[in-house]
Amino acid sequence: MADDPVVKRVDSAVYTVPTDTPEADGTLSWDHTTLVLVTVHAAGVTGLGYTYAPPAAAHVVDDLLAGAVVGTSVLDVPRAHEAMTRAVRNAGLPGIAAQALSAVDIALWDAKARLLAVPLTGLLGAARGEVPVYGSGGFVTYDEGRQERQLRGWVEEQGIPRVKIKIGESWGRAETRDLLRTARARDAIGPAAELYVDANGGYGAKQAARVAVALESEGVTWFEEPVSADRLGVLAEIRSRTDAEVTAGEYGYTLPYFRGMLDAGAVDCLQADVTRCGGITGRLRVAALALAYGLDISAHCAPHASAPVAAAVPNLRHIEWFHDHVRVERLLFDGVLDPLGGAVTPRGPGLGLGLDAEQARPFRSR
Repeated sequence: MADDPVVKRVDSAVYTVPTDTPEADGTLSWDHTTLVLVTVHAAGVTGLGYTYAPPAAAHVVDDLLAGAVVGTSVLDVPRAHEAMTRAVRNAGLPGIAAQALSAVDIALWDAKARLLAVPLTGLLGAARGEVPVYGSGGFVTYDEGRQERQLRGWVEEQGIPRVKIKIGESWGRAETRDLLRTARARDAIGPAAELYVDANGGYGAKQAARVAVALESEGVTWFEEPVSADRLGVLAEIRSRTDAEVTAGEYGYTLPYFRGMLDAGAVDCLQADVTRCGGITGRLRVAALALAYGLDISAHCAPHASAPVAAAVPNLRHIEWFHDHVRVERLLFDGVLDPLGGAVTPRGPGLGLGLDAEQARPFRSR
């Protein structure tokens, strides 16, 4: 329609924030976190979206996606989403292109909700008022004191009744320390709180099965990526051998990836990252796919982008209150949420976030 509120401009920026201490999981270490920010300008409103990705994602936004979106109606986000998917065909959708596309998609939904003067959850239609969270961190680089302080902060000070630590240290070569850290985590949080672990694919198949049995004595109820999520048959086998829920999906960029995981019976709860799986458009589709298989879905990382769409999903388990991303989002944005009591309540307008330009300026790297 000629009077549709069309997208006038799409901008990108990159912010690099040092971690507060060196961090590592089972298979990767890092000392900074990079957020690629996208802003969409349409009909007098500005929509905000982002992804955690290398700076190259900003170039994908500028060079491949902006041209596909400018001139489209901000009301027709699925149409823009499809145009972006076609625009990155030769570049390859999985990976950085999907992360860039996700950021633009989130910004488009934010702009649409702001144009209509409603919270994003209100635009999508709420399935719940509150969104449960779990505290996530417990990096393998933490000493005993730091891990305990973090876990107690979530459970005792904020009232979050579920927490997760990293295991699988050094690609599974520190199994004894993994189990010791898990036991100390249980001591720190007491018997009532739920304890989750994430190996980030660091174990071999038989090692993961052995560790899964050992974890049961600490009441671990969530074993994330005991082996690589690409090894669906092995995931399914480990799932059959443990009472803990086996979970994976954070590296899913396309719908067929998630369907393959579900067809293989590889997980008890599907994970998806709204900043990787196609933004809000993609996240809703993944949730519907999981629902068709009778499974819950949990949101991986990026908590403030995850919360509004999570509130619209009937089969939601929870979202990840990930230490790094919570810290970055509190530094860069206004309107951040409070997980006191173990849940957050999304609010608007749109995502409910705004860039704090003054505070963010020192971290801008592009």
